[in-house]
Amino acid sequence: MNKAERHRAIQEIVSKEEISTQKELVERLRARGFNVTQATVSRDIAELHLVRVSLGKGRHKYALADLELPEDVLGILRKRFKEFVKDIDRGGNILVIKTAEGHASGIALLIDRLKRDEIVGTLAGEDTILVVARSEEGAQALEEEFGGFLA
Repeated sequence: MNKAERHRAIQEIVSKEEISTQKELVERLRARGFNVTQATVSRDIAELHLVRVSLGKGRHKYALADLELPEDVLGILRKRFKEFVKDIDRGGNILVIKTAEGHASGIALLIDRLKRDEIVGTLAGEDTILVVARSEEGAQALEEEFGGFLA
């Protein structure tokens, strides 16, 4: 099982269960067939921007970060582009973004969270993201903006 699948599993687990330690998360992932170490899970937690929220009486659990402010999402997206995006290409109103293996879904999620009117939606595979824009002009503007993240 690959990193993208593991990230999806982690997101599902923490959204449905009270996971308070990395050890518990490792155990849940192993029960689902993922061969992971605590160090791997620790990196995944950082990459997914999981947060620990208080349940009261000294108890905590991991949760998905609530990235609502467009500035927050854009800042993280810029960083991820520099780290993991290899190429951006455009055909008509569709952008094709090539990433390092396993990083397409996380970057696509951030693009979705931008909640831009010019973006109809995204589709992510292992290392490729399709970004569908409403128009060729919108796609060109996105290509220029996202291309600037690589510089």
